[in-house]
Amino acid sequence: MTSSDPLLQPYQLKHLTLKNRVMSTSHEPAYSEEGMPKERYRLYHAEKAKGGMALTMTAGSAIVSRDSPAAFGNLHVYDDRIVPWLTELADACHEHDCKVMIQITHLGRRTGWNKADWLPVLSASPVREPAHRAFPKTIEDWDIERIVADYAAAAQRCQAAGLDGIEFEAYGHLMDGFWSPATNQRDDDFGGSLDNRLRFTGMVLDAVRSAVGEKFVVGIRMVADEDFEKGLSKQEGVEIALRLAGSGKVDFLNIIRGSIETDAALTKVIPVTGMRSSPHLDFAGEVRAATKFPTFHAARISDVATARHAIATGKLDMVGMTRAHIADPHIVRKVMEGREHEIRPCVGATYCLDRIYEGGEALCIHNAATGREADIPHIIPKTEGPKRNVVVVGAGAGGLEAARVAAERGHQVTVLEASSQAGGQVRLATQNPRRKELIGIIDWRLAELDRLGVEIRYDTWAEKDDVLALSPDVVVVATGGLPQNPPLGAGDNLVTSSWDIMAGSVKPAENVLLYDDNGGHQGMGAAELIANSGAKLELVSPERFFAPEMGGMNHVPYMRAFQEQGVTITINTRLRSVRREGNQLVAELGSDFADGWRDERRVDQVVVEHGTLPLDDLYLALKPLSKNGGAVDYERLVNGGDIFPARGPQGGFVLLRIGDAVASRNIHAAIYDGIRFGLRI
Repeated sequence: MTSSDPLLQPYQLKHLTLKNRVMSTSHEPAYSEEGMPKERYRLYHAEKAKGGMALTMTAGSAIVSRDSPAAFGNLHVYDDRIVPWLTELADACHEHDCKVMIQITHLGRRTGWNKADWLPVLSASPVREPAHRAFPKTIEDWDIERIVADYAAAAQRCQAAGLDGIEFEAYGHLMDGFWSPATNQRDDDFGGSLDNRLRFTGMVLDAVRSAVGEKFVVGIRMVADEDFEKGLSKQEGVEIALRLAGSGKVDFLNIIRGSIETDAALTKVIPVTGMRSSPHLDFAGEVRAATKFPTFHAARISDVATARHAIATGKLDMVGMTRAHIADPHIVRKVMEGREHEIRPCVGATYCLDRIYEGGEALCIHNAATGREADIPHIIPKTEGPKRNVVVVGAGAGGLEAARVAAERGHQVTVLEASSQAGGQVRLATQNPRRKELIGIIDWRLAELDRLGVEIRYDTWAEKDDVLALSPDVVVVATGGLPQNPPLGAGDNLVTSSWDIMAGSVKPAENVLLYDDNGGHQGMGAAELIANSGAKLELVSPERFFAPEMGGMNHVPYMRAFQEQGVTITINTRLRSVRREGNQLVAELGSDFADGWRDERRVDQVVVEHGTLPLDDLYLALKPLSKNGGAVDYERLVNGGDIFPARGPQGGFVLLRIGDAVASRNIHAAIYDGIRFGLRI
């Protein structure tokens, strides 16, 4: 049957027939090994191909020259060894009629000189990029000649690998470094007029076309408006788009708006939760209308309705749902099968991008299978063994995930939840209005459990006898934790937890000191609520910079709120103790660096964030009654086999605990526990 859904219509791009209008734009998940897209990289893209998308673009970006060292796991397309790896990736996607392209680039100033071969980074002019902090040398004539040749050779490797095309990256990298008045201060043939500033791009296009011929797809992901005073203007950006479209040397435009040279600027290009959805879609549509040329675009187009609108109204020819496919690689298949309501939502947490810099790999905050396709399936298989009676205690993110996976496996599942609502700490986090979208993590799982027929018993503080009365074969303790104070010499009873602020059970006072000894969203969320309440706030951290667990992109909206509200930030400082003097509290501060250094603050309220302690009473009560004594064989958990050793053969059930019921961690850790243990039941 032919679908009338705009998203499911085929699109003819040169000689390529793209089976629908949905794509994943180029991005770097940092899954490479020695610059090669090996098994992990291949399986990640193949899963999206299985999920029904028409085009997946790899790399963000693959580097064409040795003096463009990887900034975060970039592929080495300057190396002949990459060809067979790209071939394997292309073949794996082509099996599902998904076309494969790759983004190639010279990073220019957007990397570091003190990596790889320690070669100097370069740009059109010696203008430093704040984000990567390198001072580039001015590119010379011999640099231009060799880099143009490198582009051509890289394109030939991509063609030889059987890829369907390439795109150049021209936003924040070397190519558009020539375009922008902010980064091109030259007075030679490569500076000044727009013709001159486009000269390097023309040389690259000529060399690449000469190398790959006319039948290979070549496009460009380009900034058409840098959106700041000294940058490339909309007028010139659209003019560049018109010239490229009319050149006969490119086959599509992939439109970007904004600058990426700082974290703050980057979040306008790639918005995080609490920021506008699809903020540049209309602009991309304007470029398409002006050029009448194949136009692609992605920027927080995270839901099917918006994607469908983009195609139906003619704003785009292909719509990028890139982060959305990190959350659910099977979006298109679910649309085709009438299961749109089952799509796992992207909640905009941007754990994926922040994790690249903080942990060296992209991970979805609530899809633990992404990037782990070799071990964790996206589609949960039915058990091949006996069906079990599973009791999950706790309906936070981890508990709901364990229940979902066990139910998908075919087990009978009952969830016991102490409160009147599911969600645990995720629901607490959403009390910050800016992060309310995180509730999608919980809502999606509740909908899935409803579909699977799982019973959730709310307002049930489960004790040992409550669990035993259900005759369980498996008990999953997902009770989470409770807030704990940092180690204080005195004043434990005088401080307020960040949880109390987030929950609204304690209102911010007039003058507040918040001490964050955890370094994640928990303390920052409380700080933002306090700041926005109008209180005078000092944020104190023992770290070299505040909230190191959070990541640069999520740092941006917090910092914006803090500066707008006049928050004082103090780092490298510990809270030692708190005492009361009259109607005020005195916070005694100390230092790890200077013995004997002390300072004091007189405030109305001291708020603390130091993670959680496991709520483990139920686990400890059930432990001696279980078959495995709560033990897990970690070696077998990682490498395969029965993970529950027989420590109490007379016990009646297997017992495990997950998430913060084990130790204070984060949302992703709880969900990862839920799925990997759920698969082993």
